[in-house]
Amino acid sequence: MDILKPPIIYIDGRCYRQNPVQRPAEWAEPDDEEMEGYGEEYDEYQTEESCDFLDIKQTDKGYSLTMEVPSGFFGYIIGKQGETRKRIERETKTRILIPNKAQKEEDEIVIRGEQRPGIISAKTRIDVIVSSARQKTPFTHLLTMPFNSQPTQERFQDFKEDVLRGSRRDEGLHESLFQKPAKLHLTVGTMVLMSKKEVAQAKELLEKCKEEIIKPILGESFLLVKLKGLEYMNDEPEKVDVLYGKAKMKDGSNKLQLICDSLVDRFVSAGLMQRDYDRVKIHVTLINTLFRKEPDAEDGSKRVKGRREGGAERVREAFDATRILNEFPDYSFGDCLISSVQISQRGSYGCDGYYLQVGSISLP
Repeated sequence: MDILKPPIIYIDGRCYRQNPVQRPAEWAEPDDEEMEGYGEEYDEYQTEESCDFLDIKQTDKGYSLTMEVPSGFFGYIIGKQGETRKRIERETKTRILIPNKAQKEEDEIVIRGEQRPGIISAKTRIDVIVSSARQKTPFTHLLTMPFNSQPTQERFQDFKEDVLRGSRRDEGLHESLFQKPAKLHLTVGTMVLMSKKEVAQAKELLEKCKEEIIKPILGESFLLVKLKGLEYMNDEPEKVDVLYGKAKMKDGSNKLQLICDSLVDRFVSAGLMQRDYDRVKIHVTLINTLFRKEPDAEDGSKRVKGRREGGAERVREAFDATRILNEFPDYSFGDCLISSVQISQRGSYGCDGYYLQVGSISLP
């Protein structure tokens, strides 16, 4: 881990630095269901941090807090044979009540204890577990800008046919690696939304972003984007994993970059998105080696890179893009008017072939 850029976790709108923890040698390594690093033993006299926003209720036997946690993360909190939950309960002197399988539609757990600091400590540990588990979970939704107008699809189809005519010289290149024309898009960011409430929160936040971010940036103008030229990810053109089209504002401004970065900032701060890069990579994927075996893959998320069954690292088979870059360096896919920003569901598609949208805002 780069000590100058440690992992960052956002919990309840607050930003925390995730420091490495020195584990004693006699401790066994945790299973996948368990999370590392809970810090020091609970001290009942420790200073209580300001948590006035928590709805901790006083009861006859102490205190109680109900917190919303998507049921998909219950297993991480429980741990193998219940060890994770037992450890939190022991160290914070609390009881953690988690719905059973018959109640799995419930997204609430209850923390009970005799002392308020213990409740707060248990909640914080559960928040960290959920945040860490969310980062390991493949994304479920994308925040996208469609680039699939009919003229752009036709130009992309022409590009595909032109490239494939001479593909015998391109080692590793196959027709299956090309993006589906109807799915051409710019990925602003990816999200792990594990409940209906989280989806609703994302939709509500997107609506706010339209009023508070997009309208002030655009004013009376439009997002008219020129999709022209090719670029690749990787260091060598002979071993490329992703070939993409370069997208730039027609008027030469940086409005598209500014909108994308601002959207990510807002969604990350709300805890609905993980920040993978300092700035959004403005690009439209044309060819992706992940499509070879995973047609629904997305290059914009670290959580899907290098995964395969059993958790082992997946090896991608790169292709030689030298000829393509030499023959089509300034290929033009035309001008695209971005008319919407969508929250799209991974693995599901609408009648137009694009990702199924669960939330959308229109742009002027």
